[in-house]
Amino acid sequence: MSVALFTLGGTIAMAGQSRLTGADLTAAIPGLADLAVPLKVQDVQAVGSGNLTLAMLLDVVDAASKAIADGATGIVVTQGTDTLEETAFLVDQIWPHSQPFVLTGAMRNPTLAGPDGPANLLAAARVACSPAARDLGALVVFNDQIHAARWVRKTHSTSTATFTSPNTGPIGHLVEDQVRILTRPARQDGVPGRAEPADLDAAQVALYTVTLDDDGLLLKGLADTHQGLVVAGYGVGHVPAVLAPVLGELAGRIPVVLTSRTGGGSVLRNTYRSDGSESDLLARGLIDGGFLDPYKARVLLRLLLATGEGPDEIIGAFAQHH
Repeated sequence: MSVALFTLGGTIAMAGQSRLTGADLTAAIPGLADLAVPLKVQDVQAVGSGNLTLAMLLDVVDAASKAIADGATGIVVTQGTDTLEETAFLVDQIWPHSQPFVLTGAMRNPTLAGPDGPANLLAAARVACSPAARDLGALVVFNDQIHAARWVRKTHSTSTATFTSPNTGPIGHLVEDQVRILTRPARQDGVPGRAEPADLDAAQVALYTVTLDDDGLLLKGLADTHQGLVVAGYGVGHVPAVLAPVLGELAGRIPVVLTSRTGGGSVLRNTYRSDGSESDLLARGLIDGGFLDPYKARVLLRLLLATGEGPDEIIGAFAQHH
């Protein structure tokens, strides 16, 4: 039995011009040797998180599944924080195992005073080998807090407390080195099937953030170049009235998901009735993104398209987030 650690680079592994390996990261962490099970380290790719692709991450999930089949009690992945919330949500949609899949990283690199990487990695390893963390899917462990992948977000550019879950708060904490799970959200159905690299390449999803006095020119011809669209609307899911027919026309050709650009809360369904309101857009065929933020909605829609899901299945998948 072991915890499988996969390293993907990022701030946690940055030491000046060089990058630390997994062995380097784990060598000097007090308490790591006292875990109930040993850590088995595998360096995957030393790549900044901004350069990760869905295909790369699916390969990591495959390697993690093999580690589980070989007897691992849990998985830890270290990566850069810029896209960590999207990676976590991707994993949560396709991870079939009861064993925890824990992601962590750092905001302060090892050359700085008070780097947070060692503490985050130790906490993540404790969660990964804890029976209390089973059946929770993918988790983000940062700053001694445990977050569910579907809700967590990076909310600050530099703070070591950057990862929060605005709609719910963390689902658990580490207290005196013990994993304390406070609430257990039910696991969702996830995305069936396995998206292949060619299918991902053919399932391009655009993200369009609506802004003040938006002319919508960037939406012109989008259905000819993309297979799906996520709209980050104002507030509860509104857009300028001039954009409503444009989005309705797009929704007749490709799946268009309506989300909020605010970072917290859900889009609504029936409260406002004017042109460009949430009820108007849903009536024009847009899909209700519920509590999903735009970034996670884009990951989900791309996975669904890449695995060949049809309109009803796509609507059903997003309905889990209402």
